[in-house]
Amino acid sequence: MAETADVVVIGAGVIGTAAALELAKRGLRVVVADKSGGAGFGSTSASSAIVRFNYSTWDGVATAWESEHCWEKWAEHLEAPADTRLASFVRIGMVMLDVPPISNASVTALFDRAGVPYEVWDAATLAGRVPGIDTGRYWPPKRLDDEAFFAEATEQLGALFTPDAGFVNDPQLAAHNLADAARARGVVFRFHRVVTSIDQRAGRVGGVGLSDGTRIAAPVVVNAAGPWSDSINRMAGVGAEFTVRLRPMRQEVHQVSAPAGYNGPSGLGPAIADLDLGIYLRPVPPDFLLVGGTEPDCDPLEWIDDVDAADPRPTAARFQAQVTRAARRFPGLLVPNKPTGLSGVYDVTDDWTPVYDRTDLDGFYVAIGTSGNQFKNAPLAGRFVAALVDGVEGGHDHDRDPLTYTGEHTGHVIDLGAFSRKRQPNRNSSGTVMG
Repeated sequence: MAETADVVVIGAGVIGTAAALELAKRGLRVVVADKSGGAGFGSTSASSAIVRFNYSTWDGVATAWESEHCWEKWAEHLEAPADTRLASFVRIGMVMLDVPPISNASVTALFDRAGVPYEVWDAATLAGRVPGIDTGRYWPPKRLDDEAFFAEATEQLGALFTPDAGFVNDPQLAAHNLADAARARGVVFRFHRVVTSIDQRAGRVGGVGLSDGTRIAAPVVVNAAGPWSDSINRMAGVGAEFTVRLRPMRQEVHQVSAPAGYNGPSGLGPAIADLDLGIYLRPVPPDFLLVGGTEPDCDPLEWIDDVDAADPRPTAARFQAQVTRAARRFPGLLVPNKPTGLSGVYDVTDDWTPVYDRTDLDGFYVAIGTSGNQFKNAPLAGRFVAALVDGVEGGHDHDRDPLTYTGEHTGHVIDLGAFSRKRQPNRNSSGTVMG
């Protein structure tokens, strides 16, 4: 069986569906292939879907701030019919606790440039604005079996608060929304199909082969396969030119009851980035918390060789570590005996910055290394991919003269070279999911 298309997108997560939509908006015939049974069934469904702006680079901050405007105007972004069931953006604000690896001065300078509103809180303000929080400084994060874990704090923390941050209430539904918008523009989805080969002709991609025997001929292929992206790159014979490494990493997110007072009379409490203890928190309506980790040095990273064999169930050890840290920050939080939550597999780069780029195989593009901190940027990731395909296929030398993207909401110019496969790794990165 043979098909033809202008573009094949591999992966129907939030990044792949966003790319498919934007490519279709440019009049291209797009086919999306995914091994799962629907849009957003992979790592997207395990996302905490936090929308924040704390990044270590201008292009990271500008991308996140522009994307926030897309989430706020989600129906408009999708051009969705009035009766469409849509994911929604919940604005709760984010508290970024002070921590040595991240300079408030450098972050606020980027916020000032981008126009991101923020407030600088001292410890007293933090305690007043977030009821029940322990403002003690415990840096660096420690294992639970370290005697110093329960040592009393000798200093107090302040925080950086961004009132426009929040979360998307249903990440899988967001991917479905993008897929439906793409279908309305003629995009075809092939689910339950594994990509088994990348066709090449004279140094250029020629299409893909699927597990059902179908061959889709196309002059452009986009790898947006999430944690499977590295294996797709190897199939295409690309990656040797990359200056940043990509590897799949198993992660866990846990759900527990929120401590008393966290959710106030005016609504949900804020999301909290707590690198001081090595965790992040965000509320789940009506009265729960998601607790995730920020890869502290004291915890071993769980690299995965076989993504399909990764256990989706939370482990007792990881649950106890992350939730006990949350209870250290909120003494009123109870730590259940039984782990609750889920695990997913991240697709991460060395510097936690994604790769949106062409490759050395003409016509083969990548939107990878996105897991953990790029869900929020999916609306822009799709537009970046479309700009890259449009520019490079039109003859532009993106490696020598990087393309830019100008945000329609903020007007900020974003250098797509910041996400190059050949970039110098970001030395200002926190080395964590925070980027």
